[in-house]
Amino acid sequence: MRNSVSPPALTRRRFTQLSGMAIGSLALSGAARAASAADVTLEIAPYTLEASPKHHIRTVAYNGQIPGPLFRMREGESQSVEIRNLTKDSEVVHWHGLYLPPDIDGAMEEGTPMIAPGASTRYTMTPRPAGFRWYHTHTFAGKDLTKAQYSGLHGFLLIEPRDNPAAYDREVILGLHDWNGQFLSSDDGYMNPVYDVATINGKMLGSGDPIKVKQGERVMMHILNSSPTEVHWISFSGHSFKVVSLDGNPVAQAQTVSMLRLAPAERVSALVEMNNPGVWVLGEVRKHVQASGMGVVIEYANSSGKPVWTQPEDLVWNYRQFAAAGDAAQHQDVKAIELIFNSKFQGHGNEELWLINGLSYPQNSTPANAPHLQTGQRYRLVMKNKSMDDHPVHLHRHTFEIRRIEKSPEIAGVRKDVVLVHAGETVEVEFVADNPGKTLFHCHQQDHMDRGFMMVFDYA
Repeated sequence: MRNSVSPPALTRRRFTQLSGMAIGSLALSGAARAASAADVTLEIAPYTLEASPKHHIRTVAYNGQIPGPLFRMREGESQSVEIRNLTKDSEVVHWHGLYLPPDIDGAMEEGTPMIAPGASTRYTMTPRPAGFRWYHTHTFAGKDLTKAQYSGLHGFLLIEPRDNPAAYDREVILGLHDWNGQFLSSDDGYMNPVYDVATINGKMLGSGDPIKVKQGERVMMHILNSSPTEVHWISFSGHSFKVVSLDGNPVAQAQTVSMLRLAPAERVSALVEMNNPGVWVLGEVRKHVQASGMGVVIEYANSSGKPVWTQPEDLVWNYRQFAAAGDAAQHQDVKAIELIFNSKFQGHGNEELWLINGLSYPQNSTPANAPHLQTGQRYRLVMKNKSMDDHPVHLHRHTFEIRRIEKSPEIAGVRKDVVLVHAGETVEVEFVADNPGKTLFHCHQQDHMDRGFMMVFDYA
């Protein structure tokens, strides 16, 4: 039986408001201000997206484009960053997948100051590790499905390694996103967003320019799911994907697959051999989502005609296929932390409250309730999803290794920063606490995060 509970005393919305009022132009510890131009400049401002000639979406964007600009940074080389907020709401930018100090990671729960309306901030960061990362807003939306991750505030980030053996001819970077969300309520009061527009790189299928390729090219496709709530399944008709990294981290075993699954915030990098000339569709496998616009045309040189789509019969994906062969090595010094995911019904017409170990944020993150970490210690997060929803969970400022999925044998070599934990399933991951400071752990589904599905780990 589910019981009604009171909302948190300090909500995420109120925390945002207080932070926004307190902070104008920021001065962060370890930050550097200079009169010279910044290496990276982000301007947050209102924007109207033309997803198609018939679909104009009023939103917010970085530098007047959706997705935001691609930033290429060299691993370990410092970058000066300037962010200007030209909106009426307080904002913050999270650098997803980087090992940054809490005060510039971009989460108010870790202590990153919010940027007030009309204000700006400037700081210096050292990007690492190498790989396909991204940046995005990290604010509260609640019932306003135009704010936070429902908006256009997301962009690509490639951290190039010091030594890069370019085993491909060119790169194509694709961002999946859903728009015009509405809450649909079920008989028991459960609220879930649905969308009527879906895009790749801000365009609905048939509205943007085709991606032009040449026969014989080896194309590295970096694909990001920046959707606020939706898992997406992607296929490229007439072609296969050779997956070489997940969330920007090389996999133990590259595998050739017929389709990709990306939960919110997940990234896949895959090599595609352009060996089947024609005009093809790369898009969402589920028909109703592709009908909402999630697709892009891939056109070979000297080819013409109507784009071809071949409908797959099944949805196929498993993290295990990218793991190392043989028995997974055991770490004798690892300490387990059990995290139980569940929700509580709050009455008809109200959204459910999400819980970790029986408490919502911020109650679960007090010194008495939050896990206590020690620098240098290896931890295993045993995530038990007792709810009826899948959850894409993200650990800030660290990379973890998937060690077990449900009751299957242990695995190794799949390193990520987001993992999808299915309803009723248990997933175990390990990480080393090697980046001290407040560290946010949360479901990357925006509505779940807004309803309390967060926890802050702290260690000195």
